[in-house]
Amino acid sequence: MKMQKQQFFATAALGLEPLLAAELIEIGAQEVKEERAGVRFSGDLESAYRLCLWSRLASRVLLPLVTFEAQDTDVLYREVQKLDWREHLSTDNTFAVDCTTVKSQITHSRYGALRVKDAIVDQFRARDGERPSVSVEQPDLRINLHLFKDQATLSLDLSGDSLHKRGYRIDGVHAPLKENLAAAILIRGGWPEIAATGGALADPMCGSGTLPLEAALIATDTAPGLLRDYFGFLGWKQHQSAIWQRLLDEAEQQRQDGLQNRLGTIVGYDADGRAIKAAWQHADKAGLGKIIHFEKRTLREFVAPAGVQTGLFVANPPYGERLGVESELPALYNLLGEKLANQCRGWKAAVITSNPQLGRSIGLRAGKINTLYNGALKCQLLQFELDEGNRWQSLAEGAGKAVKKELSAGAEMFANRLRKNLKKYRKWAKKEGLNCYRLYDADLPEYAVAVDIYADEVHLQEYRAPKSIDAKKAAERLQEVQDALPQVLDIVPDKIHLKVRQQQKGSRQYEKQAKRGILKEVREGNCTFLVNLSDYLDTGLFLDHRPTRQLIQKMASGTRFLNLFAYTGAATVHALVGGAMETTTVDMSRTYLEWAQKNIELNGFDADEEELIQADCLAWIDAEQQQRAGAFDLIFLDPPTFSNSKSMDGTFDIQRDHVDLLRKTVSLLAEGGTLIFSNNLRNFKMDLDELAELQIENLGNRTIPLDFERNPRIHNCWLIRRS
Repeated sequence: MKMQKQQFFATAALGLEPLLAAELIEIGAQEVKEERAGVRFSGDLESAYRLCLWSRLASRVLLPLVTFEAQDTDVLYREVQKLDWREHLSTDNTFAVDCTTVKSQITHSRYGALRVKDAIVDQFRARDGERPSVSVEQPDLRINLHLFKDQATLSLDLSGDSLHKRGYRIDGVHAPLKENLAAAILIRGGWPEIAATGGALADPMCGSGTLPLEAALIATDTAPGLLRDYFGFLGWKQHQSAIWQRLLDEAEQQRQDGLQNRLGTIVGYDADGRAIKAAWQHADKAGLGKIIHFEKRTLREFVAPAGVQTGLFVANPPYGERLGVESELPALYNLLGEKLANQCRGWKAAVITSNPQLGRSIGLRAGKINTLYNGALKCQLLQFELDEGNRWQSLAEGAGKAVKKELSAGAEMFANRLRKNLKKYRKWAKKEGLNCYRLYDADLPEYAVAVDIYADEVHLQEYRAPKSIDAKKAAERLQEVQDALPQVLDIVPDKIHLKVRQQQKGSRQYEKQAKRGILKEVREGNCTFLVNLSDYLDTGLFLDHRPTRQLIQKMASGTRFLNLFAYTGAATVHALVGGAMETTTVDMSRTYLEWAQKNIELNGFDADEEELIQADCLAWIDAEQQQRAGAFDLIFLDPPTFSNSKSMDGTFDIQRDHVDLLRKTVSLLAEGGTLIFSNNLRNFKMDLDELAELQIENLGNRTIPLDFERNPRIHNCWLIRRS
């Protein structure tokens, strides 16, 4: 019988999505599509079973049942009751409900889960007079509710428990690495290819053995789910037991065949005897006790397996956040590098750390750096080719500082300008209480980039080269910029976020460039803001508007403040810090309004007490002409140059439409109120004749900060009052 094709979603830790997508394709899934923290795919039920059994990287496998709008828990309850739950479980089954909620009006995940449970239980009780029981630990059926922007997706969790639980762990020691992250480290490090050629694996800080154990599962072609005795589909009424048993039999045969192969040496060492004891227990439970060797040994005692020419050295050393005394860690990392250089020539190495400074203390040049997440902790996976050209440096020789690459003449010229600018702006920024500012803005015509500092990271924007410039030459110059930045700023390349800036029209100026969703705190005087350096062309904070925001703060005391085209609400925060009596923040984007809410709360204010409105600002201004006439004492108006967003009717052009816009906005001002109007159209001309009834003061360069003085036309700004 041909099984029905269905849609599934496999969840994964951030950073693992591309690896998981490749694994799904290899397993035979169809329509594979990466999303944030997971991969969507289609296939039959056997495909999902196979993934549960064979995925080394996924966390859970979800089978979506229904999607619907749920702005409150009453709607949620009614929609859940529309499903016939007798198709999935009986009254003698147990079940549990998990809930996650993001950017939704149902904010309490436990209450959301409770309402789903109530809907299911009440349905059974009304029909049968009895109900299934709830069991949090290994229920017959686990149901997953995911709420995102009030969109509810109800799924069956076919995995039941997280798939990183392989079934061999007895007792983790100190800070165990999750098994699916360990597998990702090994895959990134090239272990499947090394193992296939009989290469070795050595982990000098193996803890309870996770990395060597996962390496052995890969080397023996053992399905990582083969040891598990619990999956979420085993108690499901639609479970296809014959298909599952066939997959188990196939996997067991592959494991037996894999154990017969000629395998390379796999060793794990640790200075903690308790950790080694746990590692042996795990190996025995996994049936790998004869494949792996564990031994109590310090890093200083590490020696590579004898007679082995190729292999992978893999390590998860203390980060400082995890274990160990941070002041002792640079020496530990440097010793690790020394062992790599002296013991493992011809090998590859993969070392994970959340501390780039410690990573540099290894004293070897990393050929590749990948971003992975150990729980919520952002980490770097440093990958090394241990050839003769990769010379080890001791701490005394400068290890721990950025490994310097010889710069070309052009890169050195760019680096010298950066150093000159750093000397000028770093002291100024510290005095102003800033850790985000523009360091460089096409100062040298050959290097047409903007370099913005955001604390310990860099937002690098390349201005699109004109067609007259050779594309190859432009690429070479951009590479020279990327070579110079880590050396001058003493950062790793992973901290540099590259964008290409060109003229943007309409909604393109807000389109996503990536989808990591990682927000970083930065400081602007007495305010703190969240920025996103990876996902959009802009970061969430227009640095050139800093003096304008400071002016708003000075003028805000006791006012009713209106922020139009508010973006992420930075001006609103300054108004609140300045003592605004009440604020209204309007923007068309829900994403940016939620960002504004976070910025408000980050600065110690209650966002629920402020008015945040999702609306087309032009339509909102039209609609509020009568109801809010004279309602505001201070207004900030910063419209786009041009817009044709699908959420608004027609187009907007700031030069063509500014007279009408300003008149309508001024009508919202109270007697004696002030409108601050800004835009970034370089050749904008204010129509003073048409606006003769208004007092208009051009602020000129007074709102251009020191770090943007090379580009005084970056924005225009006026103070406007009624005559």
